[in-house]
Amino acid sequence: MRHGDKQNNLGRKKAHRDALLSNLAAQLITHKRIVTTLAKAKELRKYVEPLITKTKKNASEAQISHNHRLVFSFLQNKAAVKELFTVVGPKIGDRPGGYTRIIKLGIRPGDNGEKAMIELVDFNEVYGKSAAAGENQEPAKRTRRSRSTAKKATEATETAIQDAEVVEEKATEAAPAAEAPKADDAANEAEAPAEA
Repeated sequence: MRHGDKQNNLGRKKAHRDALLSNLAAQLITHKRIVTTLAKAKELRKYVEPLITKTKKNASEAQISHNHRLVFSFLQNKAAVKELFTVVGPKIGDRPGGYTRIIKLGIRPGDNGEKAMIELVDFNEVYGKSAAAGENQEPAKRTRRSRSTAKKATEATETAIQDAEVVEEKATEAAPAAEAPKADDAANEAEAPAEA
């Protein structure tokens, strides 16, 4: 049985699969986008995103040197490691994950395999900012993923204030209307004794 086995073996033994993903990752880092099958692209995403995370500049100098060695042990390609740490790393420095995007391209005519393009999000010229324009723009606003109770509290107070204002407006509209009949009644009572 294969309960809980989430590894897609891609029809290869471990050594062959590791070599395949290493080569695909090196090509993705070098060319910023590659076209492959959907299954390989999904496995490549799981393989390359932790490597990209290791390029962030929040570590000490010794840790950065160690991260170079760790990434090289996976990629086995000096040019790809240099590209990753000098070009890709600084560009994705403020992104909290999700460095790649997979776009389905339909089926391959020969064997009916599902094709997909996997690319580095920050280096796309079609969707959003281009690589050159990204340097001139201000960094993207960071968002929090967790639910904030403070935000809910401020929304609740804002709605309570708006409800109170609506009630006050209704009260002020009703008050002059209520005072006007009383004034008319007083005028009628004053006129009635004068007529008698």
